[in-house]
Amino acid sequence: MHEYFTNNSASVRSRRILYTPSTFARASLCHLQETGSLKAIHPHTSERRGLVSFLCFVVLEGSGDLSYEGREYELKAGDCAFIDCRKGYSHSTGGPSLWALQWCHFYSPSLPAIYEKYRERGGGPVFHPENTASICGTLTELYDLADSSDYIRDMRINEKLNFLLTLLMEQSWHPENCERTKKRMELTAVKDYLDEHYADKILLDELEKQFYISKYYLLKIFKETYGMTVNGYVISRRITQAKHLLRFTDMNIEEIGTAVGMDGANYFSRMFKKIEGITPREYRKQW
Repeated sequence: MHEYFTNNSASVRSRRILYTPSTFARASLCHLQETGSLKAIHPHTSERRGLVSFLCFVVLEGSGDLSYEGREYELKAGDCAFIDCRKGYSHSTGGPSLWALQWCHFYSPSLPAIYEKYRERGGGPVFHPENTASICGTLTELYDLADSSDYIRDMRINEKLNFLLTLLMEQSWHPENCERTKKRMELTAVKDYLDEHYADKILLDELEKQFYISKYYLLKIFKETYGMTVNGYVISRRITQAKHLLRFTDMNIEEIGTAVGMDGANYFSRMFKKIEGITPREYRKQW
């Protein structure tokens, strides 16, 4: 299971585990493919193409370069990379400051969509987290789990990989300037308004006037920040409240639709099923 390089002729000293997940994990879970750490002892370049995998690595020390999607990124200690290896990439280190890395390759059937969401929310292939300790700690835990004989380790690895994805999503965004930060902070007021008035008719023109923010910029930055459109957020709030009313009141379907701003039993039922996969009546029967 281990692959550990120490010979002087090698370009790196590497400590890694090549992991083979179960058939169940491969089909249903976020599963590990490989994890480890390395220290370059000579300049070297690694290149991969068409690998069905996603790679997360942290630069522990030194510096190097990443070539990905037609761009070149310079990386230094404390930088983190998160890339889709199906698109091909290469990374290299050289000169007097050879790097040390900690990494994992992983995949799941849903990971391409998760990565797309990561990019939509402003996550880049390379970013500098405020603190790499949580990411490195998770990578270490993944290594230890892969090296263990835990009989439910695929489930534990799935849990750790999802935690890693949460960290990457959370720590990858950094505002480019103070003005952008101010605009994002103004979104809190918009969101609070939507939370309170979700049942009302929401017009972008009215939001623009009330909060003194361009509706086009609002649409862009709202989706970057919250991962959905303004309209999508309002619908989500309406459905959430509708589920509460279905479970904890005796209101009929039409009354509930009206109460959450979705007039008409047919329209409400259609939208509810689109989001939840079942009709309001079927949802109520479950409880």
